[in-house]
Amino acid sequence: MSYQIELRHMRYFLAVAEELHFRKAAERLFISQPGLSRQIKVLEEALGVVLFERHTRKVVLTKVGEYLKIEFSAQIKMLSHTLENAKMLQDGKQGALKIGYVGSAMQEVIPNLLLNFEKKHPNILCSLKEIDNQQQLEALLSFSLDIGFVRLERVPRALEIKPILKENFCLVLPKDHEIDESNFKSLRQFKEASFILFDAQYSASYHEKVMQIFDDCGFTPLNSHNTIHSSSIFKLVENKFGISIVPKSLAQKRGHKIKFIELDMIAQKTTLSVIWNKKNTNPILNDVLALL
Repeated sequence: MSYQIELRHMRYFLAVAEELHFRKAAERLFISQPGLSRQIKVLEEALGVVLFERHTRKVVLTKVGEYLKIEFSAQIKMLSHTLENAKMLQDGKQGALKIGYVGSAMQEVIPNLLLNFEKKHPNILCSLKEIDNQQQLEALLSFSLDIGFVRLERVPRALEIKPILKENFCLVLPKDHEIDESNFKSLRQFKEASFILFDAQYSASYHEKVMQIFDDCGFTPLNSHNTIHSSSIFKLVENKFGISIVPKSLAQKRGHKIKFIELDMIAQKTTLSVIWNKKNTNPILNDVLALL
């Protein structure tokens, strides 16, 4: 079956689907409202479906319209992603790579990756963005990122995930705290302390694993502050608002008056994984994955 659908039809449809208003969509597209209505009608007739329910005062997507809004949006983002890579090649670059990461990945994993990668691919433009796990999932699904570094157990089916670093947790204390590695015995020594933890939105699975540590120690922590940035945690610990638990890779951070005690006696470990979109056509992606 052949459909005479052009890219502009998809863009017209998406504008109306997002605005749910033909006049506003037409203004956004810089075309006339009657012209836009005709093009949507052409699309509906070509597909043999009804995309919108038109009422006197509002426009509503049909189930088919809702489905095509998701699919057309993904297809246009994928096409834009492909064209961006083509433009990079035209401009003399081998390509570009957009990387998302949680803070702990920047301590060792990403710097080492970039150093090794740039030896073989010196003409690649790399963009780095520190964002939380959920934002990375959304960006990878929309092709706003090529690759991500997360602390998650599971990802949507459209994405691939590969563990690359399994490590211990560390206790974070003010520099002058009376307990250090010489007299530390168990987390139970801190059952009356206030804890500053990564917010559950940072990663629900990561947060649950940290809670399991406290469960195994037989107490529920007094959670005084939540954040999604390690620098905020360290600043709060330094100023004695509480103590914290973080992945070992963050223990390499410097510049704060804090100390770390590695929790190598507990069963829980945390895993840093790399994730990417199965449909990503960026030719550079496979080279990066091979290095990892």
